[in-house]
Amino acid sequence: MVAPPVSIKYVMNRLNQGPHYFRLLHCPLIVLISLFITSLAPAQQLAFPGAEGFGRFASGGRGGNIYHVTNLLDSGKGSFRDAVSQPKRTVVFDVAGLIKIGAKVSVAADITIAGQTAPGEGITVYGNGVSFSSNSIVRYLRFRGSINMSRGACTVVADSLENIIFDHISIEWGRWDNLHIKKSKNVTLQYCLIGEGIDPQRFGALLEGPEDITIHHCLWTGNQSRNPKAKAKIEFINNVIYNWGKSGFVGGHSSADHYQDLVGNYFIAGPSSTDNFLSMFTATDHVYHQGNYADLNKDGKLDGRLITDEDFTKENATLLKEPTLLSKSNVKVHPAAEACTLVMKEAGASLKRDVIDLRIIGYLESMGKSGQIFNTEADAGGQSLVKEIHSNIKDADHDGMPDKWESHMGLNAKSAADATDLNASGYSNLEEYINSLTTKQTNQTTK
Repeated sequence: MVAPPVSIKYVMNRLNQGPHYFRLLHCPLIVLISLFITSLAPAQQLAFPGAEGFGRFASGGRGGNIYHVTNLLDSGKGSFRDAVSQPKRTVVFDVAGLIKIGAKVSVAADITIAGQTAPGEGITVYGNGVSFSSNSIVRYLRFRGSINMSRGACTVVADSLENIIFDHISIEWGRWDNLHIKKSKNVTLQYCLIGEGIDPQRFGALLEGPEDITIHHCLWTGNQSRNPKAKAKIEFINNVIYNWGKSGFVGGHSSADHYQDLVGNYFIAGPSSTDNFLSMFTATDHVYHQGNYADLNKDGKLDGRLITDEDFTKENATLLKEPTLLSKSNVKVHPAAEACTLVMKEAGASLKRDVIDLRIIGYLESMGKSGQIFNTEADAGGQSLVKEIHSNIKDADHDGMPDKWESHMGLNAKSAADATDLNASGYSNLEEYINSLTTKQTNQTTK
């Protein structure tokens, strides 16, 4: 029997007759009206399949223009700098190699940077910092600073913005910090590599007042401290912190209230490490922790101990019995040892790692035996020359989708108009293509 239509007015009238009447005679309506109301709420679209955390709903350049990076020059038509200078763009790469920048690059809002579209080993942006704006999707790129940039410069800056997700990004060689995030909201870093901060500070990241920030399945390595420094409302899930120098994860250590949920992380000491895997908390740091491990013996094996309440309280943190942010999150949490394996395999621009990231991952694989904190990128071996490779994929209508792929999908390979058409999935045809380039990796990490 099919239930009759139910109106909101009908339900309200019955409620006015008293909850007892409604409960006894019309309890099936509760289910129906609940489903009805739920169906009215629009489902939010993920940035891409596998996007997690508070930045997962960034839409980037969806529906906007398409810009092809065609060369490795610092500026001008077809350059990375020109590509990201205007909002509402999806940036694709017809070239792979090293982009050496002189001045800082400022990325416009409402932008998708699809590093996975580059051929070969992908794209490395080297030499100075890159700053980002609201509503951005940034995937599969390497950002490396340099000792030649200003003393207080960071490699990646994401200040005063909302809705951004960094996915499989390598961030290295920052002078003050590798990464700086200040007064931002709804931010995700997932499967990123944040490592080898250089002089004068050699720090990982400073988070100054961001709210609803997710950092999960990232590798923090070769930084003297601040892995990160969390003056924030943050969930820190399934990260690996390796070969810190003076200290690993640093509390907010200020008079302001900060909230840190730490779950399933693994702290692994390396040759440069002290035993201070936690440092500089105060009573204003409100910490929830579960399933975190510390391996301090540097014996080449993953055999750490469970981190306890005492590890935090002796640093003066205030412990919470319930998490602050995890109930609002969709991050799939793994046991810490399993997360370590995933991070080793996936962190950074890992569709094809370059020699520098391979070296850094090699340190982690030694489980305490190898690794170093460097003063300059030259001490680490420097940024190697990378062979410039141009894509040989045919794209007659220049819409970012290969002709063969369009034909296979029943699209018009001679018209760019269909690139921004939305599918039932909620993604445009162009997004379906660029997302397909990482499908195998996404499936492996979400199993």
